[in-house]
Amino acid sequence: MNPSESDRVHDIVAELRARGIDVVRVAYPDLIGTDRGRDVLVDHLPSVHAHGLAFCRAVFHTTPRGETVAVAGGMDAGLPDICVYPDLDTLVDIPWEPGVAWCLGDTMDPATGRPAAEAPRSVLRDVLRRMADETGLRPVVGPELEYFLCEPDPDLRGGWRRYGDAPGNVYVAGRRGDPDGHLLRTLRHLGRLGIGATTGNHEYCSGQFEINLHHSDALDAADRAFRFKASVKELARLEGRLATFMAKPFADEGGSGFHLHLSCVDPDGTNAFDDPDGAHGLSTVAHHAIAGVLAHAPGLAALLNPTVNSYKRFGPDTLAPWLIDWGLDNRSAMVRIPPERGAGARLEIRLGDASANPYLAVAGLLAAVHLGLRDKAMPPPPLEGYGYDTAKAPVLPATLTEALDAFAADDALTALLGAEFTDAFLTYKRDEVARFHRHVTDWEFTEYAHHL
Repeated sequence: MNPSESDRVHDIVAELRARGIDVVRVAYPDLIGTDRGRDVLVDHLPSVHAHGLAFCRAVFHTTPRGETVAVAGGMDAGLPDICVYPDLDTLVDIPWEPGVAWCLGDTMDPATGRPAAEAPRSVLRDVLRRMADETGLRPVVGPELEYFLCEPDPDLRGGWRRYGDAPGNVYVAGRRGDPDGHLLRTLRHLGRLGIGATTGNHEYCSGQFEINLHHSDALDAADRAFRFKASVKELARLEGRLATFMAKPFADEGGSGFHLHLSCVDPDGTNAFDDPDGAHGLSTVAHHAIAGVLAHAPGLAALLNPTVNSYKRFGPDTLAPWLIDWGLDNRSAMVRIPPERGAGARLEIRLGDASANPYLAVAGLLAAVHLGLRDKAMPPPPLEGYGYDTAKAPVLPATLTEALDAFAADDALTALLGAEFTDAFLTYKRDEVARFHRHVTDWEFTEYAHHL
């Protein structure tokens, strides 16, 4: 660390102490977007900034149940270290944890001095670097995330029931769909956290909420979506509840989406997707971007719909896409073009579900857009009418296995994301599929046990 950087870190420590902050939480995402981290006493922050925090590399290969998957570079290499360095530009005070500030970490491989191949934040950075170098465009992303809030109920399977369970509370605010005021508390905390939360409401299903985040540069948008998910889950824990971003946690309700609004800005700061003289008021660049997303949608599904459960959200009349199509202000399309033009011209990609890792979802989407621009691809005509009536377009993968196979076969997409990352992701996710197929579900027992 050079002297000027050392002085900067000591100045940051002094500012933190002056605000009553004595702990800095350094967090980073694993492959599935779970926040991993460590709390650092503020007096030790200069040393941590200079030397990093050592973690076992297999943290990237750990399942939600705590098992370690045999991904190359983990167990086969003797469980080596990774090193996580705090990104002090991302420091924010945690409103619900007095005395604690929170920053994101960048994950390095000490053996090579380069970012760890599995590190989602680095994967996105690499895609952004390629896109900037080869197109000159700067992507702007607006995340939209939904989640379910659950309350403990030991009498139910899994031990949780939907919070405020009642039909018909679609897009409402206040105590009607939120009898304990969860949304207001959460929205206020997120506002004080400063991650760009703007509005919130009860969503379509019982116990389901959506809190909107404003748009920004792609890396910042992914950072904020990652922090949003971690914050909502932590705030629910403080209430004695469970907030889940699982794609479809209940068989009798809809799923939770992760919609991404995307535009691109040219070097002059102009929205590159807008063209009053272009077809539908969109530029050729926008049409190339749409075509890239459509062309690579089967492989993208593995990143934007990354769990076995994800594919139970798809299907006709679910308001989740099941066809590879696009439409003008049409919510039944996989890619919706909202009606705004000018500075507001953008794509809304409705493919993703809330379980997606924000960094990998944005990285995959931008890689597909970049390929559309590179290939000068053009999309088919937009969808007319209700997209669930008939199979008017190619169908998305129906299972995680199909999506992983499509991802593995998409050489252009995986080349942009990196071979080492791709191998790690596929190994990890194929293990998930194998474990699922070995597990005997409640459905199977109920279906077969009394009759066979």
